[in-house]
Amino acid sequence: MAAVLFLLPFYLLLRNGLASRTEITAPQWTFFPSTVHWENFSRLFSLPDVPFARSLLNSALVTTLQTTGLLVVCSLAGYGLARIPYRHSRPVFYAVLATLMIPTSVTFVPSFVVVSSLGWLSDFRGLVIPGLFSAFSVFLFRQYFLDFPRELEEAGRVDGLSRWGVFWRIVVPNSKGFFAAIAAITVIGSWNAFLWPLIIAQSPDSWTVQVALSGLLTAQNPQLNLLFLAAAVSILPIMLLFAFLQRYLVRGVADSGLKG
Repeated sequence: MAAVLFLLPFYLLLRNGLASRTEITAPQWTFFPSTVHWENFSRLFSLPDVPFARSLLNSALVTTLQTTGLLVVCSLAGYGLARIPYRHSRPVFYAVLATLMIPTSVTFVPSFVVVSSLGWLSDFRGLVIPGLFSAFSVFLFRQYFLDFPRELEEAGRVDGLSRWGVFWRIVVPNSKGFFAAIAAITVIGSWNAFLWPLIIAQSPDSWTVQVALSGLLTAQNPQLNLLFLAAAVSILPIMLLFAFLQRYLVRGVADSGLKG
């Protein structure tokens, strides 16, 4: 029963996406359209006011760049806090944790002012760079690296590797599962981001898929069937990613030290 309730929204997306506009608003409900309108796909990708294909490509590029950059930046920060001893490591760690207590709405306007002053509006830099750091990801990486076997790192140092070499040639290859977990969480958040791309991507050519969905919804003459179909297409990559990486999500929480 729970599985049926979970699948109900996906059924509604497909049913309404392949139906005509009159069938969606008809007083009598049918479980499936009397005529399947496969041409809705071509109509969706040929809309003049909403470049849906371009928005999918933009979301894919932003998500890929942001996820890759975040993994590099946050893993290095977490490893440094966990393994490199220096005088102010604990205050720095507490300062990173303190940023988690600051609501996003507080930093939203200052971040927009900075991005605007740099000329990054309607630019991939404005969409990607502000999301390259995550205090929560740094915290998770630090907790994971605290439990990483020191014997492996010491063996690398004995073989002549520098600390940088130990990280890239020993720590990272042996932490692929945890990196995949953080990557999956980051991809989902980046793909579903709406408010920040909405104000940064002011040109239709720089819209992400969530902004494009908003454009379909707020059009003067909204086409409900295309809106449902666009929503179904937009969640397909995330569904495939989650199906492939779901085991890493559970392992990531277990390996981070956040055990009950």
